[in-house]
Order: sequence, then C-alpha cells, then structure tokens
Amino acid sequence: MVEDHEDCLSTMVEIVTLQGCEVRVARDGAAAVAVAREFQPQVVLLDLGLPVIDGYAAAERMRADPLTRDALIVAITGFGMRADKARSALCGIDLHLVKPVAFRDLVDLLHLRGA
Repeated sequence: MVEDHEDCLSTMVEIVTLQGCEVRVARDGAAAVAVAREFQPQVVLLDLGLPVIDGYAAAERMRADPLTRDALIVAITGFGMRADKARSALCGIDLHLVKPVAFRDLVDLLHLRGA
C-alpha cells in the first residue's frame, strides 16, 4: 500500500487487512520501490501523486526489477484524466482506479488476484 495521505492510508490498510492480506506500507515513491523489493508483493496499491518520486516512476522501477516485475500494480489515485490513464499504462500499471474507490471493487480486486 503506497499512499501519502494518512487518513486514506489507514482506511485502505484496514480494508485490505480485513480481507486477510498481509500489508506493507510506504508513504513515498522511493520507499515504495524499496518495500516492494523486500516484500515482493502480489499486489501493489499505488497512489500516483507521491513525494520523492511519483507513482509513475515507482511503477516503472518495480517493472524493471526481477523481484517485483510480476506484481499486479493498481493505481488508486485522484488523477482520472485520459492522459493520466494512458501514462499509467505506459509505466506498467495494470489497472487505474480513480478515488474514491468503491469498497466492493477493492475487495473483488484482492480476491481476483488471490492476495
């Protein structure tokens, strides 16, 4: 879970944890890459507007790393323009969801991937 907004982060962590998933947290893009490399998650829930490096760059780095390239990377962001979604795809992001994300959609996504 990568999010720099504390309220959003705590809510998302609670939802994901209640689904039985093991969660690691990062609050900026550089930390996200490091945490993902160490944890090797099945799913990365990634905000795009992050400090240090943005979510787009973090996704590119995860895709370039053999330890993290197979993770499902899901942007959960306020960036919802067509250009934002196109850029996500170019950076290796598998799915681009615009905040606020429906609880049911997040739960379905986690169960689909078996996270």
